[in-house]
Amino acid sequence: MDQRPQPDDELPVPSLHRWNAVLWVLLGVVPPAIAVADAPGTTRYPTLALLAVLALCYGAVGLFPGNPVLRPLPYLYVLVVGLGAMSYLLDGGAALFVVTLPHFWIYTTSTRAAIAVSGLACAGVVAGNVVRQGWDGEFFTGNVVFTLIGYAAGVLVGLGLRRVAEDGDARARRLSAELEGARLRLVEAHKRQGAADERERLAREIHDTLAQGFASIVVLAEAARSGLETDPARSAQQLLAIENTARENLTEARVLVGAAPQSGVAAGSVADTLRRTLDRFTEDTGIGLASELPDVACDQQTRIALLRCTQESLANIRKHAAASTVEVVLTAQPHAVELEITDDGRGFVTEDSHGFGLNGMRKRLAELGGELTVTSSVGDGTRVLAMIPTNGQV
Repeated sequence: MDQRPQPDDELPVPSLHRWNAVLWVLLGVVPPAIAVADAPGTTRYPTLALLAVLALCYGAVGLFPGNPVLRPLPYLYVLVVGLGAMSYLLDGGAALFVVTLPHFWIYTTSTRAAIAVSGLACAGVVAGNVVRQGWDGEFFTGNVVFTLIGYAAGVLVGLGLRRVAEDGDARARRLSAELEGARLRLVEAHKRQGAADERERLAREIHDTLAQGFASIVVLAEAARSGLETDPARSAQQLLAIENTARENLTEARVLVGAAPQSGVAAGSVADTLRRTLDRFTEDTGIGLASELPDVACDQQTRIALLRCTQESLANIRKHAAASTVEVVLTAQPHAVELEITDDGRGFVTEDSHGFGLNGMRKRLAELGGELTVTSSVGDGTRVLAMIPTNGQV
């Protein structure tokens, strides 16, 4: 017997069905055909013809399960009649009935139908045997008893297999529902993670660009205001720096809201980009600055990361270091580019520093496979080293 039945027009032909067909032919069709080989023609020919009809009907239904003409239910009724006729012709037929029992469970769509149709077949086999023996003969022959026992056993086995199949289907549906729920939760988690990553990216971009620009504007504005009377030329220069910084912030703001090309960084080599930033720093703060900026080849993402690290480091120097000199060195390694920024300021304890700026630099570099090393101690200045792999571009 096979798995849980399906609708008549969607019956599959799995390997179990093929094995059932082989067993049915070998154990159900062949033995009666051999048994009547030496029988009189009145028995042999009708038996062989009936076996051929049953085999052809079974083959047609099994090979063409989707054919609307070859419906399984009519085949089962043909099988009921055929088994009864075989019982009459052979004065037996219990063995063929038992071997054929799986058909009633395979080709019906409900347990009740399988029990009912197989019961009709059982009655047909018993009736054929009774008619052959005569109504005045012995009713409970070995063939009849074997048929009844086979029917009862077939019902029990069929019910058990149907129950197993139904439990399997229920488990499959439950697992499918659990998997779908897990998939939906995973999708939702990915959405939340994506939103969190985007918020973090925006926060980092705002901190590295707009916030630093506004901080520079505040410092320049305070310096320009204090020097309006004593040094008007210097104040005018600082006001111009404020204007330029505000324009740059406006460009960055447009990038963040999607109204300008991404990055907000002007095209050019990384050395030129860093040099403009360093010149602005020197102009705004008056701090002495030495730099070594060779023309290093790198992609746009690397250039932006190096620029943001430089901007963050210079902003920290301006706000916290009280340095008198700063040195910036850009170095091309065989498989990486390194940017080193050192100052002679007051320094700090690196283990106690958990600011957003340093963490943002570390994450930005990590996204490119790089790393940030910060070395500092109180009174000895600070050294920031950024390393980014270049995949052979250097």
